[in-house]
Amino acid sequence: MNEATKTTKDITKKVKVESFDISRSDETLDLAKDLAKFIKDNKLTTNVQGKEFVNVEGWQYAGSRLGIVPIVEHVINVSSPEEMKYQAKVTLFDLRHNATVGAGFAVCSNKESGKKFYQEFAIMSMAQTRAIGKAYRNCLAWIIRAAGYEPTPAEEMDYNTNTANAAPAPAAAVAQAVPAMQVVPAEAPAPAAEATAPVQYATASQKEEIIRLLNHPVITRPEKTKMLLNINRLDEERAVQAIAKLRKAIDDRENGEKAAA
Repeated sequence: MNEATKTTKDITKKVKVESFDISRSDETLDLAKDLAKFIKDNKLTTNVQGKEFVNVEGWQYAGSRLGIVPIVEHVINVSSPEEMKYQAKVTLFDLRHNATVGAGFAVCSNKESGKKFYQEFAIMSMAQTRAIGKAYRNCLAWIIRAAGYEPTPAEEMDYNTNTANAAPAPAAAVAQAVPAMQVVPAEAPAPAAEATAPVQYATASQKEEIIRLLNHPVITRPEKTKMLLNINRLDEERAVQAIAKLRKAIDDRENGEKAAA
């Protein structure tokens, strides 16, 4: 079989995912300590009544150390004439075993306290963010607790902590969230006439293909990390482009290594 006709399965046969072995207590303890330091150093918590709740980025970091990444299965508009509301489903994909290992559902509504003037895409994004946190919480709550934090994602606490007088988060801060969540100030609500076309997000099979390609040895860690952080923001067209670019990069680098040898 020549290089051009290799399938994704062939390409990823020899790929190994670096991760902790959670069946070993010493490695679990090491992961909890590392996780606690990473969350603290990067300020990835929200304080609610004296307790620290980990933001979704912290949960994603914990998952990545175990070779588990989130895949957005769907985002459904369940709005009514009186309410803007989205429901999201996220599954967790284990890179080591090429298997789905968990799932989470979540909703977000502009009827929630503090979200009256959110634009539609912000409601949609928060539903995804909550679903990512929920999926990780369902299978990794114990490791977050071992790290010394509350086993509930901070984004879920929005239901209880937002108040009518709460100030919207600074745009610079929310822009770093994955997926990004943005708000508009109360004094400048989004015009009702502005309609946003539904986003056709990358399919689960496209995301799994990207993940398999990213595990090829010639793909660098920074390239892999950057792509994984943005995978849930890809639409179908951009996912096709990303797959094509990854395949080309793998072919070019493999051929370059053979030429050098």
